[in-house]
This record gives sequence, C-alpha cells and structure tokens, in this order.
Amino acid sequence: MTYQERTYRYLFAQKDLIHFQVTYKDSDLDIGISRECFSPGIINRAKAILQAYRRQLEMYIEEHPFFAHTLSPCNTLPGAPAIAQEMAAAAKLAGVGPMAAVAGAIAQYVAQDLVGPAAEIIVENGGDIYLNSNRTRHIGILAGNSSLFTNRLALKITPELCPLGICTSSGTVGHSLSFGRADAAVIMASSSVLADAVATAAANVVQQPNDVEKAARLAASIPGVLGAVVIAGDKLAAWGKITLVQL
Repeated sequence: MTYQERTYRYLFAQKDLIHFQVTYKDSDLDIGISRECFSPGIINRAKAILQAYRRQLEMYIEEHPFFAHTLSPCNTLPGAPAIAQEMAAAAKLAGVGPMAAVAGAIAQYVAQDLVGPAAEIIVENGGDIYLNSNRTRHIGILAGNSSLFTNRLALKITPELCPLGICTSSGTVGHSLSFGRADAAVIMASSSVLADAVATAAANVVQQPNDVEKAARLAASIPGVLGAVVIAGDKLAAWGKITLVQL
C-alpha cells in the first residue's frame, strides 16, 4: 500500500462517490465525484485537463527555468499562466520556492475545470487534496512508523469549510523534498495551492519534536491558512479550524 493510499484511505472509502485514477508523467490523481456528475467520458476529460495544465507549466519552465529550481520565492514573467502565478503568490506567502505548491495546484485546477467551483469533488495528488463536499468527511493522517499518532487520527472536515485545500509535507515519509524532520505537517487552507506551499514551509521548521508548536505558529501567521496539525515523534501541535477524531 502506497503512502497516499494509507494516508487517505478513510477519505476515499466513501460509497457516495465514484472514484477513478488519472495519471500523466509524475502526476497521479485519485478523483472522486458524485454519481450525478459522472459520465463515461469524464475520465478522458480529466486526463486532458491534467495534461493541459502540465504542459502549461512545462512550457513556462522552458522560458523560465529558475521557476522550477529555486527554493525561494520568485516573481513570474509577464504572460505566465494563471497556475504558475498562483503558485508563485502562494510560495511568496510561505517563504518557499513555487514548485512546493505544484501538487496542490494541479489538484485544484483539475477539480475546478472538471466540475466547476460548486460541484462536489475530491482530487488527491500525491497526498495533497482539493476538497469540495456537501457532507462531513474524515481524512486519516499518516505520520510514519516512528510516530505514536500514525493511523490513529483523522481530520473531520465539515461542509462549511469547503472548498478546501488539505496538503501534507513530511521529512520522514514519502519522496517530497523537505529540510525538516516532521513526521507530518498537515495544512488546511482556502486553496490547495496555498496549503501545499505552507505545508512545505511548516515541515521545514521542524528539526526536533519540540518544534511542532513553532511550525504551527508559522502556519497560523500566513493569511488564508485555516488550520494546521504538525506531528513529530510523540509531539503534536494543532491550530485553527481543526477537529481531530480517533480512528
């Protein structure tokens, strides 16, 4: 079972949604939509949308290679696609490089293009989520084998919080670049783009378990962030509109 499957199996076990997977290069999306929105052609449509946004970013990076490599905020060039502009803006708020927001950006942009801003949808991209739900959902938190909290806690997400970005960064689990030792830095924000960037920033802060509160305070200081859960070893800090439930 992969990292993302273990982390989000509680979310995707919802029988009211139809789930399908769409992949392109290193983007691997699990998409759940209502039965009313599902049609035989929607899978191909989702793949086409994913490819279009990936190509936008690839073409922009050819023009502006620094955008892909910098670990610090940077401005976009004139004419940059909207997805790159939003990634750069979120990265500037979080104090990280714009590619720290790419997975969340892809999840959000695909979701909104696929069903619009109002319809129910869940798009998960490598552990980063865009969620718009009309009912309460639970998202399990994976914090690695060394943490006391792994697979024991879930976020309770109520409809009034949606649409919502829920993104996770870890220095001990998965393959994402992190300069910290957090087992999980989970960020809820008004957009998945911002949540992804801030998750990276918060995880970078954690060098030892006692840094979890410092990381949560950092997340709390960034406009648009709605909540944070930071875990390292046997330490956990939570802030904002967070409701944790035991599994």
